[in-house]
Amino acid sequence: MASKRRQFGRVRKLPSGRYQARYVGPDGQLRPAPETFRTKRDADDWLADKQTEMRRGDWHDPEAGKVAFGPFAAAWITERELTTTTRQLYGSLLRHHLEPTFGAVDVAEISPPMVRRWRADKLASGTGPTTVAKSYALLRAILGTAVSDLMIRRNPCTIKGASTVHTPERPTATVQEVYDIADAIQPRYRALVLLAGFLGLRWGELIGLHRRDLDLEHGAVRVRRAVAELNNGQREIKAPKSAAGKRTVSIPAAIVPDIREHLKRYAEPGADGRVFIGAKGATPRRNHFNGLWRKACDDARIKGLHFHDLRHTGNTLAASTGASTRELMARMGHSTARAALIYQHASVERDRVISDAVSGLVDKGRKKKRKPKKKQDPKPKGHMGDTEG
Repeated sequence: MASKRRQFGRVRKLPSGRYQARYVGPDGQLRPAPETFRTKRDADDWLADKQTEMRRGDWHDPEAGKVAFGPFAAAWITERELTTTTRQLYGSLLRHHLEPTFGAVDVAEISPPMVRRWRADKLASGTGPTTVAKSYALLRAILGTAVSDLMIRRNPCTIKGASTVHTPERPTATVQEVYDIADAIQPRYRALVLLAGFLGLRWGELIGLHRRDLDLEHGAVRVRRAVAELNNGQREIKAPKSAAGKRTVSIPAAIVPDIREHLKRYAEPGADGRVFIGAKGATPRRNHFNGLWRKACDDARIKGLHFHDLRHTGNTLAASTGASTRELMARMGHSTARAALIYQHASVERDRVISDAVSGLVDKGRKKKRKPKKKQDPKPKGHMGDTEG
């Protein structure tokens, strides 16, 4: 009786006594198994698995993942629409933290144990947890694309929570502390401190403001752009990083007079004039301002407060008015890819209510200056019964 002819693949016995399995892939190429087998049964089982993969449409070209991670990652960054600052960040993380370990390794050879060892070594060597988390997140995103491109079956980045950046909760300033710093800093930056503390605007959003973005008659500021400082010392004017970041925020009435005074004395003239400029007319730089900020905090006897903490202060004040999560997200320009459209449609009328409530908190929280006591005339010396004779 003739032996049954194999329907899928071929198995042959090698001179060594081991068995080799081969099959024709969907691309028409003859594909050998990556290793030989001790028995013919083992080779048959391997071929059966490959046939099942092809029937399910789950077949992967075993050569596709034989690409060095370094060039693949560099191309991944180049092909994406990223802001200049994000592109610089990714490039730095790739050069300093990923390429030294994975750069010459084929994408298909990167395994979960290799990723775990890399992360453990990074943390043990003293690399900051935030940097390690960002590097891991980038590695996972790049290898996620390799999965989508059918280069590998599974993403080897499987450590739960490894991409989460754990930052300690930052302090918030009181209303009076915001005013104390505003009073202590150079006068041309007083309004900047107040807008940051009571509206929660970011540094780049504040520096990017032009006169036409401020509507003091209706008490509102339109956030349409931000200024980003790049690693090479240059600046980039860009749109906010999310749809929700492009927003209109109501200004508490309590600080409108301060904004008017600032526009009159310090802002660049003309509708397109910049709201905040340095003494010589240049756009303020963060490192220079940080020096002024630290001095103002020292003069106001306030310790451990960063400028960005004013954003947290504004958010906390708004939350204390009873604003909903959606309203807060819209006011602060927070978003995720999934929720951006939801938050940007928050009610303008409700935002005005929030702003009015914040204004009340500002008035209430600011200490009133004590009026000097009037000097009283000294009492005449002598006895009460004395009279002129």
